[in-house]
Amino acid sequence: MTIPTGHPPVPPRKVGVLLVNLGTPDAAEPKAVRRYLAEFLSDRRVVELPRIAWQPILRGVVLTTRPKKSAHAYSQVWTKDGSPLAAVTRAQSAALQGVWGPDVLVDWGMRYGNPAVGDRLRALKDAGCERILIAPLYPQYCAATTATANDKAFDTMRGMRWQPAVRTLPPYHDDGFYIGALARNLQAQLEALEWTPDAVMASFHGMPQRTLELGDPYHCHCRKTARLLSEHMGRPIEVAFQSRFGRAKWLEPATDKVLEAMPARGVKRVAILAPGFSADCVETLEELAIRGRETFEAAGGTHFAYLPCLNDSPVGIEMLRSILSRELEGWVSFP
Repeated sequence: MTIPTGHPPVPPRKVGVLLVNLGTPDAAEPKAVRRYLAEFLSDRRVVELPRIAWQPILRGVVLTTRPKKSAHAYSQVWTKDGSPLAAVTRAQSAALQGVWGPDVLVDWGMRYGNPAVGDRLRALKDAGCERILIAPLYPQYCAATTATANDKAFDTMRGMRWQPAVRTLPPYHDDGFYIGALARNLQAQLEALEWTPDAVMASFHGMPQRTLELGDPYHCHCRKTARLLSEHMGRPIEVAFQSRFGRAKWLEPATDKVLEAMPARGVKRVAILAPGFSADCVETLEELAIRGRETFEAAGGTHFAYLPCLNDSPVGIEMLRSILSRELEGWVSFP
């Protein structure tokens, strides 16, 4: 069809895939971390307290003391490519670019920090994507992760005159592609060790106990992932929850407490994985690989191994290709 003279330019129709992850500060220094934490901890999906009660605490004690400590943690794992989480998510996007042909554009964004979800969603629409799959890379559904990522995308669409049609990636905690990829990754990494673990632990990010009581399925999804992985591997896998914050009761058992108690019950060699994370980040590389090791060895452990996430490994990219292809059916023609 010939576009009339003077008509605004219309790019060729395309389909978009937007990978979304949690977020990261722009630099491993207190000012950047403070800016990031202010956005993250102001999200009412993350901190479910009345703003009138929480904001004075956040702007006072939290943002006065926590940025320096968190900046040190980030500095322990920062790379030449910046934040590990951003670097891996960028690599995942690059690896998937072109998988579904030239008419499917793959991009990535962060719920907090940069590149912002809203900015990348608008960029896909401006590039001609009239249909967009929003893909929060959280295997286990939680309102504080999956829901808030989708919220941000929907908020952006509220300001669009011409909205794209959208789909959202559902949780894939029990998906056969995901469990199979975890199992292959775990098996390969265990075989690469020069010693045999007495125990294998799966550490998931913690959430307040109240979220479970309010009906959030996250705890159940984590437990099911670990159970299916254990059955697939034919070996027991212990489950724990990390990253407690504040005084509220959080999901248990706590990862640091379990690691501390293991040597006393005869577990001197442990391998730990983080199947709730699609990409390695400060919570896995600093909290588990560094501080987790310190806790375990201080308690008498002799051998400790942190096993990296699926990241942009061949098995991880194949898993993403498989689950995203299923969600793109009807929008994309497959060979």
